[in-house]
Amino acid sequence: MAEQREPVILVTNDDGINAPGIRNLVEAVRGLGKIVVVAPDKPQSGMGHAITIGIPLRLHKVHLFEDIDSYQCSGTPVDCVKLAVDKILHQKPDLCISGINHGANHSINVIYSGTMSAAVEAAIESIPSVGFSLLDYALEADFSAARKYARIIVEQMLQHPPDKHCVLNVNFPIATPEEIKGVKICRQAYAKYEEDFLERLDPNGRKYYWLTGEFVNFDEGTDTDVWALANQYVSVVPVQFDLTNYKLKQQIENDWNIFSQEG
Repeated sequence: MAEQREPVILVTNDDGINAPGIRNLVEAVRGLGKIVVVAPDKPQSGMGHAITIGIPLRLHKVHLFEDIDSYQCSGTPVDCVKLAVDKILHQKPDLCISGINHGANHSINVIYSGTMSAAVEAAIESIPSVGFSLLDYALEADFSAARKYARIIVEQMLQHPPDKHCVLNVNFPIATPEEIKGVKICRQAYAKYEEDFLERLDPNGRKYYWLTGEFVNFDEGTDTDVWALANQYVSVVPVQFDLTNYKLKQQIENDWNIFSQEG
């Protein structure tokens, strides 16, 4: 009987290769396959799906994880995925996992998140992926529950290979493993930050602005990621990079009188 090939797991993040979150993610999946880490050399939070154009990208091998090949990249999380596939692995990995992010990526945060954009980029490249985030922003955050459930989810994805364009957005509440009630498959809540820009003066008397805001949940549903997290569940939201609004597309085709008979 032929020996089963060891799956290749690409690990990345947006908080930087030295962040506690990525170290916890590596430990969570250690032993599940051949792990390769390619992550930014500095924090890249809020970069969304940005790529580096017009300036050189640097890629250096580092020795931060025992018995695991790891590289730091001067670019964005999306750059890391692109370079990993093209210049390090020279093939598509079986799975790309991103995180564990320091802070929530539920609801509208998925749009801005570098953590999730790395996962989405992998899915664009036909690599099933998952982004992991913990609601705790603190560097000394307790990742024990996140490690436990990240491993469970990765095991499931390896045992039951999903569609090659699969992207999962997974968020963990601030809780111990014993306090978590389970896992909920959710939809993305309609919730966002009501933003404000504080106007201040620098030491030279010039104006600058500091972004602040308050998170507001407009969604009363009990099937959302925000609800699940508030009730001590791990939230799993399947997302996609096809942004087409098919319902609106059909409505416009039916209602607008600007189309030729030939279509």
